[in-house]
Amino acid sequence: MFNLNAMRACADITRVQAQERPDAVAHVYEDRVTTFAELDTRSNQIAHGLSKLDVRPQSRVGYIGMNSDRFFETVYGCFKANAVLVGVNWRLAGPEIVYVLNDAQAEVLFVGAEFVPIIEKIAKELKTVRHFIAVDGGHATWPGFDDWRRLHAPYDPLLSISPEDDVIQLYTSGTTGHPKGVQLTNANYLAFFDSAERAGWASYDPGAVNLIAMPNFHVAGVNMGLVSTAQGAKGIIMKQVDPVKVLDFIERYRIENMFLVPAVIQFLLQVPGIEKRDLSSLRRVFYGASPISDDVLRKAAQVLGCDFTQLYGLTETVGGGTFLPPEAHDPAKGKLRSCGVPYPSFEIRVVDAGGQPVKTGEVGEIVMRTPLLMKGYWNKPEATAKAIVNGWFHTGDAGYFDEAGYLFIYDRVKDMIVSGGENIYPAEVENALMSHPAIIDAAVIGVPDEKWGEAVKACVVRKHGVSVNEAEIIAYCRTQIAGYKCPKSVDFVDALPRNPSGKILRRELREPYWAGKERRVN
Repeated sequence: MFNLNAMRACADITRVQAQERPDAVAHVYEDRVTTFAELDTRSNQIAHGLSKLDVRPQSRVGYIGMNSDRFFETVYGCFKANAVLVGVNWRLAGPEIVYVLNDAQAEVLFVGAEFVPIIEKIAKELKTVRHFIAVDGGHATWPGFDDWRRLHAPYDPLLSISPEDDVIQLYTSGTTGHPKGVQLTNANYLAFFDSAERAGWASYDPGAVNLIAMPNFHVAGVNMGLVSTAQGAKGIIMKQVDPVKVLDFIERYRIENMFLVPAVIQFLLQVPGIEKRDLSSLRRVFYGASPISDDVLRKAAQVLGCDFTQLYGLTETVGGGTFLPPEAHDPAKGKLRSCGVPYPSFEIRVVDAGGQPVKTGEVGEIVMRTPLLMKGYWNKPEATAKAIVNGWFHTGDAGYFDEAGYLFIYDRVKDMIVSGGENIYPAEVENALMSHPAIIDAAVIGVPDEKWGEAVKACVVRKHGVSVNEAEIIAYCRTQIAGYKCPKSVDFVDALPRNPSGKILRRELREPYWAGKERRVN
């Protein structure tokens, strides 16, 4: 249970737990075990350390590194320094990382060992970063995290913090080819804790054992860590999600609760010998970020033997939106393809192109109004104004409500592709494709994929007389954008279908691959 009466800001999360259960275990990461008292003290030291680096309230602090206890120590340190943690997607290519850090105006960058080479390569392009800290130590010129942290005072800085101050800025893929920084505030997160607990899924007993496995640059990865600590649960942190290790961790640590994307659940079921594993400690599995097939869900419930809860939401709403409770997972109730019912404190409508609610059962755009809604997109007032109209956030997802009030996702109003839980906008990929000297025109669509849900397909028009093949195009894209965004296949066409104003008709390109499907997301 959250002690919301004692929390006025996210900086209070570790304070409350250090007072209520100082010697209980907060984090387990590899061979390191951290108590709540130690976590609180370390967050104090990091806050003072950031102040010594001249990080002022609401300044941005970047972090690029795999999941670890040090990531969450940095998060809580930023909370107490009233700084804003910018989690950088470590799957991005160099130019994309440069864009995110420059856009955020990050002043300090924490760098995990795996990413030192790429950051060293692009360091001169980072216009605002003044200090680099080596998360795992061992760098010739950058201070190592542990040694740097120990230099600073252990007492609480007790800064004045406003509910409307930003705490975390996460980047989402952009419709124009550049990602947008989502500003999430103290008030957003406290509202999230309250709403998620009242929804019934995010309510843990102190000492409950939770797996924190999804990437820390995703709202789901951050949230699982924050929700666990804020309730005094024990967080078992996995460096990088791995299906075999997930099963190992369940057995070793007696995991009770975990969040996984559907693709990882599917991979779990394919691990040889899973039926012989002792998974009896599992109580709840939460899943979301992309749809899951009925067959995978039924088999997972049978093999894992625990309750399942689907979560649908967006970074812009702190990951909140709707939830499909365990009892609705009974196939006889016909709700398996639904993403559930709204959280408390969420108003959700399905509207037509004019913003008017449609009838029950009719498809329209899903819009939300909630205290969890972001402050806005960082330094992008026009994008913010387009997304939030009269207090309603336009999700870009198309869906419908049934008579019982359950929401079903049908398609996307926008062109976003979701592959393995990662959001990909065609514009990002098309920009990379169009920079290739042999390509004169390109369009990107999502096509059904049994493994990842959807896969990126490029439809390309080659310049006359120039030769280029599929493998060359895919390899080139990998130098420009993150690997997960790159096309998995390429079709060569003579021309792309366009409307009279020149807009690409993606639905015509998508139709052959989605024909016969009940819904246009996979």
